[in-house]
Amino acid sequence: MMDDFRATEIIFGPQHPGIHGNFGTRLELEGDLVHRARMVPGYLHRAFEKLMEQRTWMQNVAIVPRICVPDPDVNEQAYAMAIEDIMGIEVPRRADYIRTIILELSRIASHLMSLGGLGGAIGLYTMPMWVNGERDYILDLMEQLTGARVYHIFIWPGGVRWDIPDNWPRKVNKVLDHIETMLPHYYSLFFESKVTDARLKGLAPFDSRWAVEHGVTGPNLRATGFEMDVRRFDPYAAYEDIDFDVVTRREGDGLARALVRWNEVRQSIRIIRQALEDIPGGEHRAKTPPPLAFMVPPGDSYARVESSKGEYGYYVVSKGGKYPYRVHVRGPSFTHGIDVLEQLLPGNEISDVALITGTLEVCPPDIDR
Repeated sequence: MMDDFRATEIIFGPQHPGIHGNFGTRLELEGDLVHRARMVPGYLHRAFEKLMEQRTWMQNVAIVPRICVPDPDVNEQAYAMAIEDIMGIEVPRRADYIRTIILELSRIASHLMSLGGLGGAIGLYTMPMWVNGERDYILDLMEQLTGARVYHIFIWPGGVRWDIPDNWPRKVNKVLDHIETMLPHYYSLFFESKVTDARLKGLAPFDSRWAVEHGVTGPNLRATGFEMDVRRFDPYAAYEDIDFDVVTRREGDGLARALVRWNEVRQSIRIIRQALEDIPGGEHRAKTPPPLAFMVPPGDSYARVESSKGEYGYYVVSKGGKYPYRVHVRGPSFTHGIDVLEQLLPGNEISDVALITGTLEVCPPDIDR
């Protein structure tokens, strides 16, 4: 007990190689067991919500993807959806399909990065080397389409910045073919390893009732057996036209959370192939004012999307004019990285701190924004 031993206090991160991003955790240890945990955010991008009040509507398209670097495009989508709702803009169906392809490529890249981080945290260093190589192929596709590898600034209110080139779908299918051939090797390396089973099975479990009470969303919620996916139950972009499975597990532990993400990679490939095959013709963007003259009438709207980390919500308020009055982001990592982590870490060994953070797929800039 704490009365019998002297407590040791350490700061785990943001410089620690095991921490997932620029993020700190103040740990009180009893031996090597965590007795108490308090999150220490604020090391990364801050005050984006207030900055957006001082930027024009279109300038903010360059700000929002920075709220979650590994999966940036969902922020562009949610922000654009909220503005489109206030303005009554009808997005062309071709743009909806292009958006869906972009969002699912981003989901694959994010999930691969997350699984690679888990592999590195348990000593399977081949895993991050392999999957980050595949992620690079996806970044190549993004660069060919948008001119940028990380922050794409491609999904705008009204549609997308420009249409896809004629040869781009062929390149996408080629990358997807390659990833599909590699997936069995990744599975064998990571999920059939005794190390993975020993470290992740039974790690920091919770059930669906606890998850809902603590605001857990996305793969972390679906790992408890709760079948909730915004793409299915409140569809946007082209998801209502596409057939895919909502991946769930029932164990609710670290291994289940990793397996949900793993299987979602296959579903994302399935979604992209359908979108590429069925993409309609027509315009890629609705007629809107030029960026420097972009005005939004008074009103407010809440838009939500399903990111690789969980549910993202944007509440946007306009009083009319060039600038937003308020923009508030409901990001999943604010919940997962603060309340949930502080509840889950006590009682676990210090060697599991990075793993638990990784299985929750916490995105630090989402907290600091």
